[in-house]
Amino acid sequence: MNTQNSNNKNVQVVKTYFDCLANGDLNTLGSLFAENVIWHQPGAGSLSGVHEGKQAVFALFGKFMEISEGTFRINAVDSIMANGDFVSATLSFSASKKNGSQIKMNGVDVMRIENGKIKEVFLFSADQESEDQFWG
Repeated sequence: MNTQNSNNKNVQVVKTYFDCLANGDLNTLGSLFAENVIWHQPGAGSLSGVHEGKQAVFALFGKFMEISEGTFRINAVDSIMANGDFVSATLSFSASKKNGSQIKMNGVDVMRIENGKIKEVFLFSADQESEDQFWG
């Protein structure tokens, strides 16, 4: 397969991932991850660390929703770019809590695609210290 076709297919996987997140389509979302996906959550907060396997990643998603009382959202995905098996997305996200604390910032997600599945995810936030404080 030529590089352009590979890039296009990998970009489509990531576009579908963000569409599923926005629409709450957990079945399709689950089908996009490799069984042994590795998720690198940055920082020193309660959710930080390496999460391995689909079950651990979905548990992490649940914690995002639990802590944010269901308000966590990816507000915009600005650019999705591929370089072989790696796809990056620039985005903005937000969340709030009933106690009045809130977070809104930009980030970059980098995903490694293997055999048409999301195999590894690296997240980068514009203000990691603020994000750590929000999530606890």
